[in-house]
Amino acid sequence: MSQTSVVAPPAAVRPRSQARVPAFLYPVGGLVVTIFVWWLATSVLGLAHPVVLPPPQDVVRGFNDNRDYVLDGTLVTSLETLFGFVVSAAIGFLIGLMLASSSLLERMFSPLLVAVNAVPKIAFGPMLVAWLGFGQPPIQFMIFVMCFFPVVLSTVTGLTRTPAELAEMARSLDASRTKMFLKVRLPAALPQVFVGLKLALPLASVGAIIGEFSAGDSERPGLGSIIQQTLGQGQSATAFAAFVLIASTTIVFYYLLIGLERLLLPWVRATTDR
Repeated sequence: MSQTSVVAPPAAVRPRSQARVPAFLYPVGGLVVTIFVWWLATSVLGLAHPVVLPPPQDVVRGFNDNRDYVLDGTLVTSLETLFGFVVSAAIGFLIGLMLASSSLLERMFSPLLVAVNAVPKIAFGPMLVAWLGFGQPPIQFMIFVMCFFPVVLSTVTGLTRTPAELAEMARSLDASRTKMFLKVRLPAALPQVFVGLKLALPLASVGAIIGEFSAGDSERPGLGSIIQQTLGQGQSATAFAAFVLIASTTIVFYYLLIGLERLLLPWVRATTDR
C-alpha cells in the first residue's frame, strides 16, 4: 500500500516592517547634501572664485552684516509676489473659463496667448519703465505676464476634460447648466487648475525679481534691487544671501499652496497613493 506524502505549503513570508520616514526629512536631507557639495566645491576644492561663487559661510556672514536691509527686501518681494500671483491666478482662471466655455473664443485668442507667452519677458523691462514708470505697476505687470499662461492652460484643460461618466450621470439627473458646472465640471477641473497654480507660483517670484531689476523702487528696494546694488558694489556674498532668501520664500509659498490644495481637494489624495 503506497503512502502519499503530503507537503505542507510554505509559510507566508511576512514583509518586514519598515519605519516610516517623516516627509519633511527628505527635503531637509536634500538641502544638507546641496550645502555640503557647495562647501566642498568652494572651500575645499576651490573650483570657483569667492567673487563668482561665495562659500556658504561667507553667504551667512554677508547676511548677518546686512540683516535688516536684506530682510526688509525679503518682505517687499514676498508681498509683491503674493499679490501678483493672486491677481494673475484670478485673471488667468477667468480667461481660461471664457475660453473653455466657447470654442470660438478659444480658436480666436489661443494663438495670441501663446504668442505673448513666447516673448522673452526680459524684453518688456525697458518698455515697462517707459509705459508705467518705476515702482509697483511695472513689477506687477511683469509678474502677470510671467505666470498667467499656465493658469489659463490648466483651467481650459481641466474644464474641457470632464470625465464622460460624470457628465452622463449629471445629464441623467436633469442637472441644469449651472449645476453641471458647479457640481461636476469645476470639481473635476480643480486638480488640473492646481497643477497650473503650482507651475505659476515660482514664475511669480521670477517675475518680481525681473521687474525689480528694471523698475525697482530705490527707496524701499526688494531682493532684485538688492542683488543689483550689492553685485555692483562687489558684495557677492550679500547678493547670494538674497538669492537664498528668494528660493526659501518661494519654497515656503509652494508648500503652503500644496497645503491649500489638500485642504480644498481631500478626495484627490484619498484616491491616489501620494
